[in-house]
Amino acid sequence: MRKTTGWQADGRTATLRRTPLTRRDLRPDDIAVRVDYCGVCHSDLHALRDHDGTEGRPLVPGHEFTGVVTETGPAVTRFAAGDPVAVGNIVDSCGSCPMCRAGQENFCHGFPTLTYGGVDRLDATTTLGGYSREYVVRDRFAHPLPAGLDPAAAAPLLCAGITVWEPLHALGVGPHSRVAVAGLGGLGHLAVRLAVALGADTSVISRSPDKADDARRLGARSLVVATDPERMAAARDRFDVVIDTVSAPHDLGPYLGLVAMDGTLSHLGHLGPVTVQTMDLLVGRKKLSSAGSGGIPATAAMLDFCAEHGITADIELLPSQRVNEALDRLARNDVRYRFVLDMSDLD
Repeated sequence: MRKTTGWQADGRTATLRRTPLTRRDLRPDDIAVRVDYCGVCHSDLHALRDHDGTEGRPLVPGHEFTGVVTETGPAVTRFAAGDPVAVGNIVDSCGSCPMCRAGQENFCHGFPTLTYGGVDRLDATTTLGGYSREYVVRDRFAHPLPAGLDPAAAAPLLCAGITVWEPLHALGVGPHSRVAVAGLGGLGHLAVRLAVALGADTSVISRSPDKADDARRLGARSLVVATDPERMAAARDRFDVVIDTVSAPHDLGPYLGLVAMDGTLSHLGHLGPVTVQTMDLLVGRKKLSSAGSGGIPATAAMLDFCAEHGITADIELLPSQRVNEALDRLARNDVRYRFVLDMSDLD
């Protein structure tokens, strides 16, 4: 077994502590990755809140990271030591179900193996995430990091980026599309950048009028203040696609009101139960959709698109020893727009 170091949850205090970790020896199609930068996702925060340490399953968060290959298994041909790579929130799948065969490993019928908190398909151990100095992963679930992308600012592309890319691509967003992004946070600011780069007429919907300057800087043409009834009424039936990245529970009705006839509200940010009034969908033949992560082909395409258009996340880079501070501030929405941990202090 391989030895490394990471930040593991203490179930008694809901904090992370620096802890020695064990990684598996390389299988034939594995690569070992020195983790250099790992993004801090809202999912990490939720996982920690739900973890009490009583199940005997360790929790090491982190599922959007970049680094460098340090070793390869004997069957690996795609990578060599020294290659820069990126890894997202899925590290295995069954490979044989219709979804996997379609390149949508994120919807694997046997459920994909998650980067942390998942169950390894061969030895049934709990997967430990990217808040660590080394990760061992099947080579097909790692992606070459395109030249020109800053590895720290690119790390959030592997979760936040692909999460918003998938619906934008699936809904055919392009130069003739009118897109609104609800919520200007970790997901939302990347949705704006991607929609603008796809050529869409892009707006932001926010409860915070003070985000107007940021919205324009990211390329949006306008900001609709969600708490202003007059502005919301003026934007009724205006957008072909609304990407809803709001992470807190909220009423979908006002956002469906902004969707044009035959348009779509893609609900991404809050993964809990929602209530939808049928009339909000009926009037205008509106659609409600969602998405989660992306398969291998979509993730590769997203990375190539971001490299071509110079798209990365707006980040605040912190040494990994400040991870608990980052999580506390994330819980207060005190970040514009993604924390990324520098893992080099684990050496």
